[in-house]
Amino acid sequence: MLVNLTDATGRRFVAGFQQALQELGWVDGRNARIEMRWGAGDRERYRKYAAELAAFAPDVIFAATTDAVVSVQQASPTVPIVFVGVIDPVGSGLITSMARPGGNATGFTIFEYAIAAKWLELLKEIAPSVTRAAVLRDANVASGIGQFAAIQAVAPVGIELSTIGLRDANEVEQAIAAFAREPNGGLIVTASGFGSNHPELIATLAARHNLPAIYPFRYSVSAGGLICYGPDYADQYRRAAGYVDRILKGEKPADLPVQAPTKYETVVNLKAAKAIGLTVPHALLARADEVIE
Repeated sequence: MLVNLTDATGRRFVAGFQQALQELGWVDGRNARIEMRWGAGDRERYRKYAAELAAFAPDVIFAATTDAVVSVQQASPTVPIVFVGVIDPVGSGLITSMARPGGNATGFTIFEYAIAAKWLELLKEIAPSVTRAAVLRDANVASGIGQFAAIQAVAPVGIELSTIGLRDANEVEQAIAAFAREPNGGLIVTASGFGSNHPELIATLAARHNLPAIYPFRYSVSAGGLICYGPDYADQYRRAAGYVDRILKGEKPADLPVQAPTKYETVVNLKAAKAIGLTVPHALLARADEVIE
């Protein structure tokens, strides 16, 4: 396993994956051996750990995020891979098509680009005064470019979009501070390795500068963020165990279609809203899957 998040959330995801494997009959130390490495969003770490895992000559590698999958494919082009947390597996060159992956990798996409349009809509709903939105994205990967393009495509007249790169914590802090000097700003945090591993940092900066912000995953709201809309990431880890089971029983990744999320959730943090002086519309609260007091 080569996974991303190192905090309690990430360990909960992994525990769910291992429990699902056990329910399918695979128990670590009895009839299976599980080696685990935590990449923590660091590409150098991914490359190092991918090489270590490939050296075990495993029957299958479970990998979370695009960077992890790329590193594993470079370390061993033939080992079967089951992935989660990948946004654009075709555009990233990991597979040939969603229906017929065609290579050594298959798994579960985290969402389609179109979902990014929903983030801008919800940001405007929860903070109607926003006329400037900074999109936090990693422009060095296809998914960072694609998510921003989807937001651009639906941005209404009167919304000024800009970008903040997600590569270095100090740069992110300085860029958010500079953006906040002008009024009526808000943040759209796209899915990225950096964002996954620094949810507290981004939520803290948004609160410090009184910026309403929307996130792709629930764990950012649990870390103090305002609102999220996105897939149930834990569910993907559990579903991935089924693909690992099928590969261990002889099926090939090339023949297993890549699957999209089946469940999306909206989570609102009322404490975060109060801290920046926002009153959350009743209609939004009524639609939310969870409201954190």
